[in-house]
Amino acid sequence: MLFIVLALVSIVGIILSPLIIKLFASGFKGETFHLAVTLNRIMFPYIFLISLSALSMGILNSLRHFFAPAFSPVIFNVCIVVTVILLHTTLNVPIMSLAIGVIIGGAIQLVFQLPFLRQRHFLFKFRKNFRHPAVKKIGLLMVPQLFGLAVYNLNIIVNTQFASYMPAGTVSYLYLSERLIEFPLGIVAVSIATVLLPSLSSYISKGETELFKENYAYALRLMLFVMVPALVGLIVLRIPICNLLYQRGEFTYLSTINTSQALFGYAVGIWAVGGIRITAPAFYSMQDTKTPVIIAFLAFVINATMGYLLGFTFGLRHTGLALASSISSIFNFVLLFIILNKRVGKIGINETLILCIKIAIASMSMGLIAWEIAKRGNWAGSETSLEKILFLIASLSGSLAVYLIISKLLKIDEVDQVIGLLRRKPVIKT
Repeated sequence: MLFIVLALVSIVGIILSPLIIKLFASGFKGETFHLAVTLNRIMFPYIFLISLSALSMGILNSLRHFFAPAFSPVIFNVCIVVTVILLHTTLNVPIMSLAIGVIIGGAIQLVFQLPFLRQRHFLFKFRKNFRHPAVKKIGLLMVPQLFGLAVYNLNIIVNTQFASYMPAGTVSYLYLSERLIEFPLGIVAVSIATVLLPSLSSYISKGETELFKENYAYALRLMLFVMVPALVGLIVLRIPICNLLYQRGEFTYLSTINTSQALFGYAVGIWAVGGIRITAPAFYSMQDTKTPVIIAFLAFVINATMGYLLGFTFGLRHTGLALASSISSIFNFVLLFIILNKRVGKIGINETLILCIKIAIASMSMGLIAWEIAKRGNWAGSETSLEKILFLIASLSGSLAVYLIISKLLKIDEVDQVIGLLRRKPVIKT
């Protein structure tokens, strides 16, 4: 049944691509519109591939096998990069190589996980029993989550719609800056959340509320210890990072400035996004999928309203859209945390606030060091020089050393926990 639904969605998406672009990016006109339609048609089957890949990830994570689900996105990204390098000079429209890479990467990402599913006897099979009690239960729990995911994608659609009416390049500025935000989130927040959910579900089923609170608070503090300095680092080094990663060819210094402005807006709320990705699973573990959805919808309204006000009324354009996203994420996380705290009892708010103050002190010191080192480089040129690479490496390593030293002096326990993680000690207590 799932295969049939996904296949139909892909076919309908390909056929209705012009309508989809008109609805969700109505600011695109002429050649830009036709190119968007073509790219959409090439990539729409990716929905089929990523859906099955995500299902595979969920199954393997529930079986406490984390390697394949964690490594498969790496394969996906490598495939995109390799495809672009090999094909972009051979195609009349170079951007087509990126769309082709998405499809190839999605297929390989799925296929990579299949042997691990087979080893655990969970390989996909066609079955006719749709009345199994477990199917009904999962379906009921999925409905609110589907709305929650829809709200997340609505945020992207609204931002894209707004951006389509802004100067050319705005969509790219938002996309490229968001990729940089997803890097620390994917490494830390998603990894912690992936391991956290099965543990919290187990504690809830056994009635071990104290262990539930202890593990959630542990994961939250660990996430904040990494995300807050990431926030500072991305803001302070936003121009050097964008310069080295993106500035070449048609991507000019002005493009670097615009992308770094969007990066600033997104970075403001990176700690809240990490908090959401850890707190939402806490509700899911209690089989409460409604609360996160309701709050996510309220956050969506805030994002849309603030995006319009900051982007158009106040004239901040792409920076305003990114800031609106951060504001809505902060609202989302804070409200989720308050409700969870009331539902399960005190989760150590005072201790978390004290930790945040200590982390802020260490992060600001780190930011000053990063700024002092990075400002000595010439970040206007498009050349990728060894000097600029060394300046950025020195900024990152020097500021990281300062952050860890000051954190140690302030007696932040998470320093030792991070070192323990690097030595492959478990994140979540079992």
